[in-house]
Amino acid sequence: MQHVTNSLPPATPAWSGDLALGFVAGALSVLSFHQAALGVLHLAGAASGMPWRLTPTTPFGIPAVLSAAFWGGLWGCVFAILHRWFPRGPLHALAASFLFGAIVLTLVGWFVVLPLKGMPVGGGWKPAGMLTGLLVNGTWGVGASVFLAVLKRAVSFRVRKPDRQGR
Repeated sequence: MQHVTNSLPPATPAWSGDLALGFVAGALSVLSFHQAALGVLHLAGAASGMPWRLTPTTPFGIPAVLSAAFWGGLWGCVFAILHRWFPRGPLHALAASFLFGAIVLTLVGWFVVLPLKGMPVGGGWKPAGMLTGLLVNGTWGVGASVFLAVLKRAVSFRVRKPDRQGR
């Protein structure tokens, strides 16, 4: 009789912790960096959108800012997987994080999200709206990078490896 071995991956892959931290980092980044950037642009008259809106969204009636935080968390999972290939060094990593948010999130917003919502591609190519998307999403990337680094440090500090005597 032939012996069959289990070739399934472990129940908890090593990167699952990165996904959880990425989700939290992305959601926190929306609630702080993303919405603060939108607020600054709104106060400067460059953006019509208001930050931290509690207007219910369809179809579930969730406040807009919490819906945005959820989607920011999902993007944070993607960010957590890809950030390991970003350049090292604080300024290079933050620049890459800004570019990730500004380019990837904005392009998906323009070409996928807006059409799904029945809005024109690229928001009608209005310069103020285009600039707002690039800046707010880029700022989200910076925030996601900062929060991910802080969360990873906090987790690694709490999960200490025992020394040779098992202490």
